[in-house]
Amino acid sequence: MAEKARSDFRVNGQPTFVLHTYPWKETSLIVEFFTRDFGRMSLVARGAKRPMSQYRGLLNPFCPLAISYSGKGEIKNLIRAEWYGTIPLGEKFLMSAFYINELLVRLLPRGVPEQALFKSYYETLKKLASGEEPLVTLRYFELDFLNALGYGLPEGPFPASRYRFVVGDLIASDNTALENAGVSSDTLRALISRTLQPGEQEREARMLTRDLIGYYLEEIPLNTRRILNELKKI
Repeated sequence: MAEKARSDFRVNGQPTFVLHTYPWKETSLIVEFFTRDFGRMSLVARGAKRPMSQYRGLLNPFCPLAISYSGKGEIKNLIRAEWYGTIPLGEKFLMSAFYINELLVRLLPRGVPEQALFKSYYETLKKLASGEEPLVTLRYFELDFLNALGYGLPEGPFPASRYRFVVGDLIASDNTALENAGVSSDTLRALISRTLQPGEQEREARMLTRDLIGYYLEEIPLNTRRILNELKKI
């Protein structure tokens, strides 16, 4: 765990990623971070918009950082940010990376340690950067994300041939004549065991995780998904 100073209100050298930034006053930013040991948190980066700021060029998404911060309130003060390299995401995969950032900002509670999810996030970014199949990679991150929130899928067994997600529950649905008959038990087992195949299995898994996430978002659409849909129309 990152070194703590004597004061309970200061943390040094905490591994983190920037999720999003918001302008604050004339020269500062409020930065949403996803930290390894303290989960999601908002910090004020004072003077970050000034030309000679120590944070200039550092507070960008998808770059591993180590940060130090202090303060007593919910939104504390960023003191230092150190750059720990770049994850070279190609243009093709940037929207996928912004999608998982938006999931974290929209649904992950602040101040809850999520070390396993932090590791999954880091590994997902590296897989996207390596050119690994993005659709399957995103399904595994969504599964980790739902597990972290306490909304994960049951481990099985899945005796029925097909299942549907209905109002918070996964229920058996053997009516294969329906177009939205849900997801097959084979796809569920493949998703949970991380052996999902591109194509039909991934498509079924994507519809399932979309329904799950949409339910917990209360059907408020994600901006990244809306942008992707608009780009497909061009």
